[in-house]
Formats: sequence, C-alpha cells, structure tokens
Amino acid sequence: MSRKGLPGLTAQIKDKLIQQALERRLRQTEQVNDTEIPVQSSSSATNIPEQHYRFQLHPGYQQIRIINDGAARLGIGNPFFKLHEGIAGATTQIGGREYINYASYNYLGLSGHPDIAEAAKRAIDCYGTSVSASRLVSGERPLHRELEQAIAKVYGVDDAIVLVSGHATNVTTIGYLFGSKDLILHDELVHNSILQGITLSGARRLPFPHNDWAALDKLLAAQRHHFERVLIVLEGIYSMDGDYPNLPRFVEIKNKYKTFLMVDEAHSFGVMGKTGLGIREHFDLEGGSVDIWMGTLSKTLAGCGGYIAGEMALVEHLKFLAPGFLYSVGMSPPLAAASLAALKHMQQEPERVTVLQERGQFFLEQARAVGIDTGTSTGLAVIPAITGSSIRAARLSAALFERGINVQPILYPAVPEKSARLRFFVSCQHTEAQIQQTVQATAEEIEKL
Repeated sequence: MSRKGLPGLTAQIKDKLIQQALERRLRQTEQVNDTEIPVQSSSSATNIPEQHYRFQLHPGYQQIRIINDGAARLGIGNPFFKLHEGIAGATTQIGGREYINYASYNYLGLSGHPDIAEAAKRAIDCYGTSVSASRLVSGERPLHRELEQAIAKVYGVDDAIVLVSGHATNVTTIGYLFGSKDLILHDELVHNSILQGITLSGARRLPFPHNDWAALDKLLAAQRHHFERVLIVLEGIYSMDGDYPNLPRFVEIKNKYKTFLMVDEAHSFGVMGKTGLGIREHFDLEGGSVDIWMGTLSKTLAGCGGYIAGEMALVEHLKFLAPGFLYSVGMSPPLAAASLAALKHMQQEPERVTVLQERGQFFLEQARAVGIDTGTSTGLAVIPAITGSSIRAARLSAALFERGINVQPILYPAVPEKSARLRFFVSCQHTEAQIQQTVQATAEEIEKL
C-alpha cells in the first residue's frame, strides 16, 4: 500500500470501504431512531413549560443575560466582538484608532504577509474559493496533499490529514477513534475541543493535575488493566497559562503502559523549538514518539483549520471513516495555499521564531519585575496577567483599551473565578518599546483597581 494516500487500492476496494462507512453510520442512526419513546395519553401540548420551546428562556441564554445585565450595572462594557478594520498583528485598527494588539494568534506575523496573500490569490484563480465537495467524493485538490505532506515531513511521520476546523479536528478524531470500552486521561487544563471529543466518544474520562506526570503514572497503574484502548492527551503550550509539559516523561509513561499519546500543538507549533517545529523539536524527540500530533492552521500557519499527523494507518483510517472529514467539505483552496506558504516561510526565516521567543521572554521578565502575576507562564508567546476576579479582569481590559492597548479578559467560567485574567498573545512583530509601554500601563491600572 502506498504511503501517500490510497493509490494502490482498486476502485472496487475503495467503493467497498466507502459503503461500509455509510452502512455503519446508517446502523447507528437506526439504533437512535429505534429507541422507544413514551406515548402520552393526550395529544395536547398545553402543559409544556415555555422554557422547553423558547430560546429566550434557555438556561444558557438566561446566564448570558444575567452576566451582561450585572456588568452593565457595574459600568463594565462588553469587551468582546470588537470590530477590527484591517490585518490584526502587533497593532490593529478598531474604531478608526490604532491599538497595540495582544488579542491575536498571529505569532510569526505571517497573516497578512504579501507572499502568503499572493499564494492564496493564485489558489483562487486556479481552484476557486471552494472545492464544493467532500474530498472523498470530488473535493480533492493538489494543494491538500502538498500541505499534508509538508506537515508530515516537519513532524517526521508517515502522513497527515487537514480538516476545515481546529476544534472539529479534536472532536472528530477523539470522538471516532475511541469508544465505551476505552479510557481517556487528560491534563485538567486541556481545551474544550478535547473534552467535547471525549464526550462524543463515550470513553471513560479521567483528568489528572496540570503537567503532573507522576499523578498520571499512579492513575494508569490503577486503571490501565480495566480498559482496552487508553489515550493520554496533552497540549504543547497551554493557551490560558503559557506553560508546557515535560513531554519526555509522558512518552515514557505511554510506553510503560502501552497507551496512545496525543499532543495538541495549537499554540506550540511555530513557537517552541529552535526553528519553530514545536515541542518535539524543543525536546529533540522522534516524530514516532507521539501517536497523534494535532495542530491548527489558524495561528502560526496563517490559515484556518486543523491537522492530524502520524502513522499511515492512523491517517488513512481518519480519511475514510472520521465523520468530521468524511462528511465535510474539503478545505478551501486559498486557505490551504496560505498555510502551505506560511509553513515554507517559517522554515526559510527562522529568525521570526527567534525574535518571537526573545519578545516573549522580555515581556515575562518585565511583567514579573513590576509584580504582575503571570502564573506559570514560560514566556513562550502566551502570558497571563492574573487579576483574581472576573470584574477586575474586565475593568483592567477596559482601562488598557482606553490607553490604546487591546487585550482580552478571560472570565469565569472559561477559568475559575480566582484565576480570571488578561491574556497577552505576543508576536514577533511587537517591539520592546511596545512591550515596555504595555507592562507599565498594566501595572499602573492594576494599582488603580
């Protein structure tokens, strides 16, 4: 079998695999549809409470209204959905005013780079704005395979698969590969997409304390023999805290207990390692030491979507049977072209990574010097300023916005109330002067709070 897809399979075998996937999904649908529904003796719906059929009474919407009304009474404006009027990099335009910007993931300044934009334009001229079909059916384009092969190469693995959403990549991969007889252990601070994937899978879920490989070891010693497949899920850089795991320790545990290991590199690829190749390069690990490499295209790689990289069997399995790929349109050509061009630029210009790491360390050192609580951040692009309450975080964000600094608050329930914070995303395009101005303003406004 070819390692570059499925060119070695006959059309009949391909058709059979597709038919099996469709039949499997049909059986699952039938099982749901065959579930017995209790029959009421009366056809009247007059006794159904309003909250069961009106969105304005939905508990989630009610919670949003309570939060917004409370904020309004305290004189706190809505800090979200600000309208950016151009490319958001180290600076941005909002309401006709320029701000120093720390609310974008444009770590290497490649979103908006003229060469990346030109690659996207060429792709539109050649393939249009959409492939207009699932890749399995008729949406496959050369750009898809070029991008996947380039990603696989930088990870040192067999192959990769790109999907149209980073969040959906985690949901569909975990949700499809694991089931009710399996166990998934995850760092307590992993992203929502990982938790949603675990819920979809039906597997048993056990969190372990943040970055605590010893606690994971104890959990596996007690639980491994009760389950079939076991998955450990970590992140390369944790998006709320800016720290990272001791990956070699987790690899040792994965091998010790014969489990799968998945690493989400959404915030570490392009940020960690001498040339930006992520946590694998940082620790000088072989690509095969981790079973499932996941990452996004929307941050360092200046596009939109997600990817999975690993061995051939994993990737081909997902391409034929993972619902989020099988039943989804293929990636838009300009997005695939932009990410491919960004990856090439990152490799050709490693100084972008060097500057990013220097600026992150400079921000962290300056912030700590004036007493800002940066938690466990390592200064690799993500640096929090922990305020201790959602109200303080919202007020601090608003005060800095008035001073020409755009940084978002992270509020409860996204983080525990006592851990509410501002979250600064640093870019290689930020200057030391901008960082000094930001840190000084932040310290002054914290004092006022």
